[in-house]
Amino acid sequence: MKQYLTVDEWSIIEEGFHPKYNQISESVFSLGNGRMGQRANFEEAFSGETLQGNYVAGVYYPDKTRVGWWKNGYPEYFAKVLNAANWIGIDVKVEGETLDLHKCQVLDFRRELNMREGWLERTYTALLPTGQQVRVKSKRFTSIVDDEVGVIQYSITPINFSGTLTLTPYIDADIKNADSNYNEKFWNEVHQEALATEGYVVAETKKTFFHVCTGQKIVVTQNGQPVEVKAKPTQKAKYIASTFDLAVEQDQETVLYKYAANLSSQNHAKEDLLANTKKVVAAAAQKGFEQMLQQQAQAWAAKWEESDIVIEGDAAAQQGIRFNIFQLNQTYTGEDERLNIGPKGFTGEKYGGTTYWDTEAYCLPFYLATADPQIPRNLLIYRYKHLQKAIENAEKLGFTGGAALYPMVTMNGEECHNEWEITFEEIHRNGAIAHAIHDYIRYTGDDSYLQEYGIEVLVGISRFWAQRVNWSAAKNQYVMLGVTGPNEYENNVNNNWYTSTIATWTLEYTIKALQHVQANWPERYQELVQKLNLQVEKETGQWQHVIDHMYYPEDKELGIFLQQDGFLDKEQTLVKDLPESERPLNQKWSWDRILRSVFIKQADVLQGIYLFEDRYDLDTIRRNYDFYEPRTVHESSLSPCVHSILAAKLGDEERAYEFYLRTARLDLDDYNNDTEDGCHITSMAGTWMSVVQGFGGMRVRDNQLHFNPFIPAGWSSYSFKIRFRGHLLNIKVTKENVQIENQHTNAITLNVFGQPQTIEANAKGEFAHQLV
Repeated sequence: MKQYLTVDEWSIIEEGFHPKYNQISESVFSLGNGRMGQRANFEEAFSGETLQGNYVAGVYYPDKTRVGWWKNGYPEYFAKVLNAANWIGIDVKVEGETLDLHKCQVLDFRRELNMREGWLERTYTALLPTGQQVRVKSKRFTSIVDDEVGVIQYSITPINFSGTLTLTPYIDADIKNADSNYNEKFWNEVHQEALATEGYVVAETKKTFFHVCTGQKIVVTQNGQPVEVKAKPTQKAKYIASTFDLAVEQDQETVLYKYAANLSSQNHAKEDLLANTKKVVAAAAQKGFEQMLQQQAQAWAAKWEESDIVIEGDAAAQQGIRFNIFQLNQTYTGEDERLNIGPKGFTGEKYGGTTYWDTEAYCLPFYLATADPQIPRNLLIYRYKHLQKAIENAEKLGFTGGAALYPMVTMNGEECHNEWEITFEEIHRNGAIAHAIHDYIRYTGDDSYLQEYGIEVLVGISRFWAQRVNWSAAKNQYVMLGVTGPNEYENNVNNNWYTSTIATWTLEYTIKALQHVQANWPERYQELVQKLNLQVEKETGQWQHVIDHMYYPEDKELGIFLQQDGFLDKEQTLVKDLPESERPLNQKWSWDRILRSVFIKQADVLQGIYLFEDRYDLDTIRRNYDFYEPRTVHESSLSPCVHSILAAKLGDEERAYEFYLRTARLDLDDYNNDTEDGCHITSMAGTWMSVVQGFGGMRVRDNQLHFNPFIPAGWSSYSFKIRFRGHLLNIKVTKENVQIENQHTNAITLNVFGQPQTIEANAKGEFAHQLV
């Protein structure tokens, strides 16, 4: 762990310059608005270790798959969200000497990400090799009001001299991805234009031919008054700049305002892109920095009103949950159904920035409870629109008849993950997408989604499962061979319990969903039967036979479900016996050694128990938890939240809190030594789940909300808001009681500590803690 950041309930603060942690800070202090995002790179030159990153939503490049041994079925490419033009750049020269924090003595460095209002500020004093000292203050944000705009206020003050500053605000599209397979640059220049105080670069992606226009307009003040600058426009390949000299006096502040925009051909006709960018930049400059900053604060206040979790008595826990909620709200707004949630969001390039099963398994509950229902609905529609691609993905692997295999990684519905043990075998992702449909309908009550979109997806996935199993004459049961479960420290195993469980659950749910649509929308049902060429009796009969005859590995003596066949053949070492010097395993051990070990990367059996907990009694859950958790190294960001929620259900407060803090502060404290690659955005939704579903004990059963809360010993109270079927509820848990406020004009009936309770409109109920 690296604990160099100051604990503060509303801000992430770095006191002092930590160049060895700079790439971690670049991830943690990132900004985004759902349309674009920017790592916390410095505006001025920096020759130290850095990962420059500006990302534009939906723009990607199909980087050719690079493997040593090609296997049939491999995707042709790995989709990469592209590192786009650097719009923040401002080169600074002090009396001809370049300001570079890697070559200066840096004093009084402070960086703050203000989560309440959505801005990043950095201040420091630099002592240059030539002896001059300057005080620098930069403040910037990516607007969530004008979501194609980023704005910078950059001030510089001479401390011990009067002389000349040379400022060069620029746009540089000559960028490459750090994760390029072949060290290739992915952008071609289409057009550039440089004027005295503004400039534009239009660049096109190779192969995919997206156009992005990045523009800038600058305004300069001294002593608070506008200064007319005589800037010299500069142009070179994929680059424009405006360079100007300013005479400065000691202690005189010079401020450069930079209004920038990134517009994509995803949202504008290519022929209009340049003109529209000019309009957007001009409108931002017309508003001015202070007005835009005020609007930013107001917009963030509205977001926090919907989604904040307040923890009293534990500042580290409070900072952690707010950081996670802040990054989720920066990453996905739900306004564009073509977009989804990448594991790194806009904070880094690892995983290509593309969509994984994380969205359905972890992110959906957050948006169900904190956003307008159309937003989580759009996450499901995203998959529906990729159904034909999922069928094509399955066909490439030999499946037929409309069987659908959703990709492990995708931008447009095509599989683009090129590790065979993931691409071909980690097929439980199909089940997560099916379960998300169930989760959405259970929460919202919007069962019409089934007849509109859901049935088609469920049938495609069920056809896949029916073909993916095979009949074992030896066992006289169906088996599921050659899979990788959620635990990626096991590959090519037989009968992974979780995969088999979610497969048969999907078949069961699809049969029930078909019956529901037939009963409630008979005409639509007939349309779907014809459209899908569904042989109802034959196919559902086969599905039912799989449900009734599926093999699930278990050990009756231990009373546990086995992660897969042969799991107990492994040497049963516990994590507590691992030397700390050998962690994390994926950075210290060979892959061969990991695969042969008992150690589990993330919840696997426990993932299934979490999803289907109502099937199991507490003793069964406890036996499996107490067996698997001590063997789990939690080297996936998706792991601690599931363990926290299950520990809470079991009344294990100590472990519930331990795992909550780990998921909440995973990136802030760099638990897994990988935050420099970008923050773990999708697992951040698991942090929210740990509070609401874990400590709050929130579930939806029989169309009602259920709460069974407890409060960690170190907290004096915590509270969260949720939306549920038109109602807005504020739940506060104190040492004394649980308070539920119904902020709606209609009464609501819910279940608290196992008892039905009705809370009238605009009223509050208070309930004493109980053991259930």
